[in-house]
Amino acid sequence: MASQQQQQGPQTQLPVRLQPGQQPTPEQLAAMQRQIAIDAQKAGMTVPQFVEKLKANAIAQQQAQQQQQAHVQQQQQQPINPGPPNPAAIAVANFLKGQDLKTRTCILNGQRKDMFKVKRALRALQSDAYTKARKKNPLLPEITDRASLENCFKLLPLSLLALRVSKADPHEGHNHAPGAHKTKRVKGLWTVKIEQQQECKDELHFVWLYEGAQIMRKVYAAGALFGVFTLVLFPLWPMKMRLGVWYLSMGMLGLIGLFFVMAIFRLILFAITMFAVPPGLWLYPNLFEDVGFFDSFRPVWGWQEEKKKGKKKSKSSGSANAGSVMNAMTGQPAPASATTTSAAPAIATSTPSQRNLSPRVEEVFDDED
Repeated sequence: MASQQQQQGPQTQLPVRLQPGQQPTPEQLAAMQRQIAIDAQKAGMTVPQFVEKLKANAIAQQQAQQQQQAHVQQQQQQPINPGPPNPAAIAVANFLKGQDLKTRTCILNGQRKDMFKVKRALRALQSDAYTKARKKNPLLPEITDRASLENCFKLLPLSLLALRVSKADPHEGHNHAPGAHKTKRVKGLWTVKIEQQQECKDELHFVWLYEGAQIMRKVYAAGALFGVFTLVLFPLWPMKMRLGVWYLSMGMLGLIGLFFVMAIFRLILFAITMFAVPPGLWLYPNLFEDVGFFDSFRPVWGWQEEKKKGKKKSKSSGSANAGSVMNAMTGQPAPASATTTSAAPAIATSTPSQRNLSPRVEEVFDDED
């Protein structure tokens, strides 16, 4: 029993329990001193040595509690400190690059990058394809629960292969006037910025910084070099090959000329229909928009948008409503001009000049599961 008490350290049980801030009475002090003397005698120490040991134990216990609290806080708020890419992170990035994550194009620091949602990447890591890929590539981490799934995904930001981004204003920080430098909204095109807090939540967006294997880029570079070398040796080509190149170049010039003719024709058609059937008809309205090649020719035709007239209508209707309110307050009948103004929009809606059927290119992000 004595050895067990020495291992646990001296523990003093005071006969009197004091409330916080309460001063002990002389009788209580005498009882405490007698208890300390008894405990010191049991431990084989003098009273000063026993008191010093009690103080040391209290300080050590307090420091242990502080270290434990700091360790818990560090585990709860552990930041992602990026470092050099490891083979496991590259293996995960190569697997996700081959999956359909429904990536969208965004602009990061003036460059176009591929952006994806975290929930789609997590689904890909939980799919059967990942299980089959892990059998072939042992570098892919094992996923058993939600914690291991998130740790596997966090390998991407840890190795700077993919980082969390959020939507940003392209003119933020510029001293522009309100409403100045308005850019047209393009479908699926965000201007993003990198967030400092790299989290792993389903609704967040990440952007790819990893470009994958550079084998194809080297192949393209070698092909470009071979093409330049081949063009330099054009005088040494056989006559049939040179003649074929001439026909091909004439065909390309014909396509370019046809494009210019179509652009001029659509402008003339719009000028005619602007007076004949207002507000005017455009052939291939998305021809010069920032869309893909096939989307430039869809739809085939569309009506010209009229935003200014819509604003004027809203202002005129607002003034008519204000006039009717003033007349109701004063008790005077409305003038004839107010009647004709309020009836004008109803008549104008039946005319073909108010048709607004031109295609709009808007920013749409589907959140389908």
